[in-house]
Amino acid sequence: MRTIYFILFKEFRQIFRNKAMLPIIFVMPVIQLIILAYAADFEVKNLKLFWIDKDQSQLSRQLLSKFEGSPYFRLTQADMSREAAETAMERDEVDVVLEVPAGFERDFLAEKKTQIQLTANAIDGVKGGFASAYGQAVIRDFYGDFLEENAARLSWQPPSGGTINIASANWYNPEMDYKTYMVPGVLALLVTMIGAFLSSMNIVREKELGTIEQLNVTPLKKTHFIAGKLIPFWAIAIFELAFGLVIAKILYDIPMLGNLFLLFGLSAVYLLVVLGLGLFISTVTETQQQAMFISWFILVIFIFLSGLFTAIENMPPWAQQLTYINPIRYFIEILRSLLLKGSGWAELQQQFYILLGYAVLINGLAIWRYRKRS
Repeated sequence: MRTIYFILFKEFRQIFRNKAMLPIIFVMPVIQLIILAYAADFEVKNLKLFWIDKDQSQLSRQLLSKFEGSPYFRLTQADMSREAAETAMERDEVDVVLEVPAGFERDFLAEKKTQIQLTANAIDGVKGGFASAYGQAVIRDFYGDFLEENAARLSWQPPSGGTINIASANWYNPEMDYKTYMVPGVLALLVTMIGAFLSSMNIVREKELGTIEQLNVTPLKKTHFIAGKLIPFWAIAIFELAFGLVIAKILYDIPMLGNLFLLFGLSAVYLLVVLGLGLFISTVTETQQQAMFISWFILVIFIFLSGLFTAIENMPPWAQQLTYINPIRYFIEILRSLLLKGSGWAELQQQFYILLGYAVLINGLAIWRYRKRS
């Protein structure tokens, strides 16, 4: 224990003497958590609307008011010319063009149906799909509200069977706030990146400084050496997680329904996986630049296959299979389940055992690889 104590003392002293590393550990995660929680929002709002009204009727103006009252659309241009709308869309000045034909009100009142052309800029397929769906939803709401308000005048009666009343409820995120869903995932991402990058450059730094040879000729055991390299960053990552949770609660009011002791216990095992991966990378590289590039290459794949930005269910079957070997996936599931659902050990023990297996495997490889190179 005295040996590990002196190694830890040396490592912590070396970390806090490195002025370039301190901002990476304590400042960057805070800034990134604040920015990414707002930037990583896939809700589509304020779509720029180009309005073509060839009818110029009271009904068409009511339809325009319906779009202006929607949080998803923002009227930016209005013109009678289809060519002007196409030019604006080519310049990316608008996202949606809505054209109301001449005779819209007459046909609608006479036959209770008419045709409106909605054109969405689908160069971004996701955004275009949302724009089209939102536009159709607004038009359907307008149609239903108008018929309901003018049923007697239009001699329109609801179906004889009556109407269906639907009672809906949103569990775990009642306000449908996207930040509530994203912040736990972003927090998992930041803890992962900090742990993997810092640990991957640890042993490499000893190589670049030339001190690795001095350590290799000492009677220091390889397990003590790896433990001394791993524990300081493990403690720092735990602190980062705790600090991030405080920020998430204060800034975003993220619910914390689960047991926090269980959260930190599972997180401690996950961090052993991340730090072990970084240490393994550190043993197979010769420079900090190489370690950084390899870490980034692996993490980018893991991040995109974690379910953070794209639902795993929406991935192709081969990609869904790859997510089962991705430790970040399990940690994001743990954070979201514990914080938002209040899940307990019974629901999360499978993720724990998988991460524990990863921790034993990857740290064993790091110790084996370092022994081989000594």
